Amino acid sequence: MSDLNDIMIFARVTEAGSFTAAARLLGMPKTTVSRRIAALERELGVRLLQRTTRSLNLTASGRLYYEESSQALRTIEGANLRLAEARAEPAGTIRISAPVGFGGHFLQDAIFEFLSTYPKTSVELRLTDDRLNLVESGIDLAFRTGVLEDSTLIARKLGSTHRLLCASPDYLARCSTPDVPEDLARHDCVIAGQSAQAQWLLEGPHGQETIAVSGRFAANEMQAVMAAAIAGYGIAQLPHGVAEACIKDGRLRRVLDGYTTPTGGLHVVYPSSRHLPPLVKAFIELAVRRLNAITGNSDDYVIVSR
Repeated sequence: MSDLNDIMIFARVTEAGSFTAAARLLGMPKTTVSRRIAALERELGVRLLQRTTRSLNLTASGRLYYEESSQALRTIEGANLRLAEARAEPAGTIRISAPVGFGGHFLQDAIFEFLSTYPKTSVELRLTDDRLNLVESGIDLAFRTGVLEDSTLIARKLGSTHRLLCASPDYLARCSTPDVPEDLARHDCVIAGQSAQAQWLLEGPHGQETIAVSGRFAANEMQAVMAAAIAGYGIAQLPHGVAEACIKDGRLRRVLDGYTTPTGGLHVVYPSSRHLPPLVKAFIELAVRRLNAITGNSDDYVIVSR
């Protein structure tokens, strides 16, 4: 097998256009460069370069060999670069986007662990329910829930999500417990959104049903929705993990046991990149590990929406 160093020298000579320029780039004597090219040609049994006093040109065999070998060299150089990046300590700023409820409740612990683990990093977290264009907004990665459409982003699935209907024991004692979804129309409901009126899509024994609901309090932040439900201001839809914790400690009770919101996916998404920056990769791995521990789901790779 030919010496990889000789092949690399041949590629540099071809790209530089002369032995003198290649020797300068490689930091070695011109005579050494010439000798190594001659050794490669003897090894291959073909002439790669046509030398004259004024020019240096590839032969037909040399052109073919350069096209094939340069691709292999780039692959090796890329592998070396990725290995160096993997060994380097993550440093710099990572910009993250997440839905308001998810980011405020689940994501903060992962961010705090990341900052503690990697002292040379900083995090800018943008909580919004808008689906930002990551490239235009300068976002390195985003967490998204629900159904995702095709695009140029890469997504890693963390699990599946749905919401439960809950209310405080005090509210249910005052206003009774709904027996069927239609009963929600006469109850105060805590709305996750910017309006005190909403259409709730529920999934139960008879399939999906849409119910018009309203209430005295609405918020676009899940912690506020949870707090209002606990304070007795109505029935709320809460993420499964949040609802279970509140039900377990007695602050809330589940209503309409046979009904949930339709199940949607939970993903971390990031722009397609051949070389994912070490900083972003480190945070994704940490977040996936923590969130998989909560959801109990393995991860998948798909193409998804901006």
